[in-house]
Amino acid sequence: MRVVVAEDLFLLRDGLTRMLEAYDFEIAAAVESGPELTRALAELKPDVAVVDVRLPPSFTDEGLQCALAARRERPGLPVLVLSQHVEQLYARELLADGSGGIGYLLKDRVFDADQFIDAVRRVAEGGTAMDPQVISQLLSRRSQDQPMGHLTPREREVMELMAQGRSNTAIAAQLVVTERAVAKHTSNIFGKLGLPQSDDDNRRVLAVLAYLDRGRTEANGS
Repeated sequence: MRVVVAEDLFLLRDGLTRMLEAYDFEIAAAVESGPELTRALAELKPDVAVVDVRLPPSFTDEGLQCALAARRERPGLPVLVLSQHVEQLYARELLADGSGGIGYLLKDRVFDADQFIDAVRRVAEGGTAMDPQVISQLLSRRSQDQPMGHLTPREREVMELMAQGRSNTAIAAQLVVTERAVAKHTSNIFGKLGLPQSDDDNRRVLAVLAYLDRGRTEANGS
């Protein structure tokens, strides 16, 4: 699996490269600026890109915008964005086209190799990997909504893990329950939130994330 890494800090870029190589990823390129990232994504056509949000020369959201532009040129290009802080706007922009192959993690997650590599693989396979802190903030914004108030504490736990991109199998393992129990919880969640049922893991993740993000969108529009 070929990866393009974009990170302006040499030590972190080198660390990401070494970690990915240790897990049998092939590093197609490791770059440090927005223009270099744009060229690498266009010319090398990697299987997945791991991108720092802030890159030279602007040091704003250059990395994110380069990745989004590349996805417009190559729909579905898997991109895992790394950020120092939770910025819900970044998550919204990544989710805007309604397709998978996207992830948003805080840089702290990189230090947990298993968690980071799992996220890269899920995104590369067309799935979704969202940082738990992003989900927590989205949940808190909608916690007063009437449909959210109808969820049981266990359903909220399942919803949070589902929104992170976890499969029923992974959720069952983390909560130490059966997959059948998780399937029942997810069915209840979709029913209470008025969301369409789906057997596709990624579509249900995107549906839940869209629901959670709608609270912020409605607040901004009011």
